[in-house]
Amino acid sequence: MTEDEIRQDVREHIEQAISDQRVMLFMKGTPDEPRCGFSARMVGMLDALGTEYAAMDILPHPIIREELSKLSGWPTIPQLFIGGELVGGCDIATEMFESGELAQALGVQQPSGASAPEPAAPQPRPLQIGD
Repeated sequence: MTEDEIRQDVREHIEQAISDQRVMLFMKGTPDEPRCGFSARMVGMLDALGTEYAAMDILPHPIIREELSKLSGWPTIPQLFIGGELVGGCDIATEMFESGELAQALGVQQPSGASAPEPAAPQPRPLQIGD
């Protein structure tokens, strides 16, 4: 497979994930093991709202992040999509969470007195050959 074919395959996979999942989070790490504070905070907000969501780790290969950013026009990670539309990154989602707009967009009840949860410290990256 050429690099262009790999990029096209990755782009199609990203597009499919966005269209197939009502709530799709692209993040560093996984919901169980976020690899950055912003991703951890986004997971905390979605979990606090009790919404189901799918997540994709962008760290396994740089092409994933590059193609996602080309597709969305958004340079930072995490990126949250609801109903196939980009909501934004952690700062926008945090503002929306605190105002109740995120709960409304997700069709869930805002917890009373809710403020955006502080993220747990991200898990350290596992050692890899060549580190």
